[in-house]
Amino acid sequence: MKLSRLIVFSALGMATMGASCSEDTTRQQDSDRQEPVASQEDCQPIDMGDPNSPEQRPTFEGQTRACEMTSETQFDVQVLTTNLDKPWAVEPLPDGDLLVTEKPGRMRIVSASGQIGNPIAGVPEVDSRGQGGLLDVALGPDFGSDRMLYWSYSEPRRGGNATSVARGKLSDDRSRLENVEVIFQALPTYNGTMHYGSRLAFGPDGMLYVTLGERSDKEIRPQAQQMNSHMGKLIRIAPDGKVPNDNPFVNQENTLPEIWTAGHRNVQSAAFNSEGQLWIVEMGPQGGDELNLIKKGENYGWPVVTFGEEYSGAPVPNSVTTKEGFVDPVYYWDPVIAPSGAQFYTGNAFPEWKGNLFVGGLRSQVLVRLKIEDNRVTGEEHLLGDRKQRIRDVRQGPDGALYLVTDQQKGELWKITPRQ
Repeated sequence: MKLSRLIVFSALGMATMGASCSEDTTRQQDSDRQEPVASQEDCQPIDMGDPNSPEQRPTFEGQTRACEMTSETQFDVQVLTTNLDKPWAVEPLPDGDLLVTEKPGRMRIVSASGQIGNPIAGVPEVDSRGQGGLLDVALGPDFGSDRMLYWSYSEPRRGGNATSVARGKLSDDRSRLENVEVIFQALPTYNGTMHYGSRLAFGPDGMLYVTLGERSDKEIRPQAQQMNSHMGKLIRIAPDGKVPNDNPFVNQENTLPEIWTAGHRNVQSAAFNSEGQLWIVEMGPQGGDELNLIKKGENYGWPVVTFGEEYSGAPVPNSVTTKEGFVDPVYYWDPVIAPSGAQFYTGNAFPEWKGNLFVGGLRSQVLVRLKIEDNRVTGEEHLLGDRKQRIRDVRQGPDGALYLVTDQQKGELWKITPRQ
């Protein structure tokens, strides 16, 4: 048994958002192996192998290892290209072409037939060491009329780097970005190469939601709980970068006004569903990937409250799996999938999948399909595992197809369509 899972968290001298001082409510972890928990009778979870943290116990029934489900839908996978350089994001364009970012700092358009265009000029310099580089890209809410693109990247700065968000107009000939401006810079700058987070999602309110990592290293990790830092936060800004007046921490002393939620580790998956809810899939420690439903002003715990352990196998210092005042994950994976990219399916091409959440898996090398009912996961399916590719992003096109990019030097772009 790992004692760290039973220790009541003591104050670390860092600000939290309303964390309770009551004793932690983590369950007794006296099992030698984590038992599968399913929300339906006579079903089996997916066999993912031995858990990373076998002594962990879920906080509630159905929080992990949901029933395995199998699609009746038959589909085909078309490989549009195998010549992308470590692609990080794919964003379908209204005309059927696809906008792709490459981690070294290039943005390209790939035609619907798979022809790769030249790099689009005007992308700012990126720090592509480690996990950094040119990261996510999103069409602006009014792209059809103003052609505005938004992208995130690890920006080199004096003393290190940090995640930034820029925007610019895609030229009429689609060869360059015009009137480029940086609309957000995460603070503080840090000399590291990990955990930039960096998914972009426009909400039904027209605001831009940006996920930010806590930079991984133990010296900066506690800033996920400090409100004068953007590290380990989800932020909300207007399309021009201004802070909306209804953000939860506007005008609070020693608190950055862009913050929407706190206590995140490294979020590379974010998507709104048809009901306007924002869901994220968080890359946790070993045995602690999380699916979270985002609620304004809440604290999601890291590194105070977490499932999992350090990648070294050591316990996460002074952590528990659940604690009053912090939001429990809706679902967690042990062993981990290493999530990146997410999409709620809303199209008509795959009626069976409507409303399901798709998540790219890096370590698991699968496309995860989740069925969510009443804000609980009731089924899980792993697709495309036979291809043994790290899936970096998944997006739905205007044609109802799903588009994926793979995380490798010779990155691939896939199109998933119903089998005819």
